[in-house]
Amino acid sequence: MKKYIALLTFLILVLSCKTNPFTGKQTLNFYPNSQVFPMAFQQYDEFLSENKVVEGTSDAASIERVGKRIVAAAERWLNANGHEGYLKDYRWEYNLVKDETVNAWCMPGGKIVFYTGILPITQNDTGIAVVMGHEIAHALADHGAQRMSASTLQQLGAVAGNVALAKDPENQQLFNQAYGIGSTVGVMLPFSRSHESEADAIGIQIMAIAGYNPDEAAELWIRMKARAGGSATPEFLSTHPSNDTRIQNLQQLAPLAKQEAAKFGVTSFQ
Repeated sequence: MKKYIALLTFLILVLSCKTNPFTGKQTLNFYPNSQVFPMAFQQYDEFLSENKVVEGTSDAASIERVGKRIVAAAERWLNANGHEGYLKDYRWEYNLVKDETVNAWCMPGGKIVFYTGILPITQNDTGIAVVMGHEIAHALADHGAQRMSASTLQQLGAVAGNVALAKDPENQQLFNQAYGIGSTVGVMLPFSRSHESEADAIGIQIMAIAGYNPDEAAELWIRMKARAGGSATPEFLSTHPSNDTRIQNLQQLAPLAKQEAAKFGVTSFQ
């Protein structure tokens, strides 16, 4: 059994590398789009059927307008950098849902939801573009499939440890406690934070190519920080970087995003 788990893990790691076109880095991903996307599309439809979708308003129109502009910018970048057809399996959709939660999200394959609760923070199309660029970036970088892959490996590690300690119940229990905390705080949470930072970096670039001012990305997170006040989970226990970390990173990334946009003839911003 232990040999089988070790062999399976080895094969997964060897066969699961996929290159992120925006960073050039190899990523852990052994769930193909053909498997992940249909599941995501079904879950998205179920979510919309169970929630109040806002239609026919200026806010709903803004969500769709900004989303389409940023996807078009992403496609321009991908085509210009030798990744034609990268988006062929994506089915982009942008919906505004009535909910006071200050959040937005994107499922694999391009299914996006903005909650009405985030609109006072975004304030206008440029603020929406900051959030939209970030969420679209998650989809472009296959972060959902990567999280699924990492979770599978985490579970395999737990199984391997329990098999190895099957005849030692006391140490098996200690292993489970230590492994649960260690693999979460030491691996899974940093993995998630790296995805958030990567989505910020990709998102600010494609929003700039779409003609939205990348300087406004840090400003949005300054507003987010003000809204949160002093209540924030310590960064090492969070799935997301701290507000201060994001603000600093986005301030540094904005000039680079403008330089990238200039390659596409975009030198003035909304």
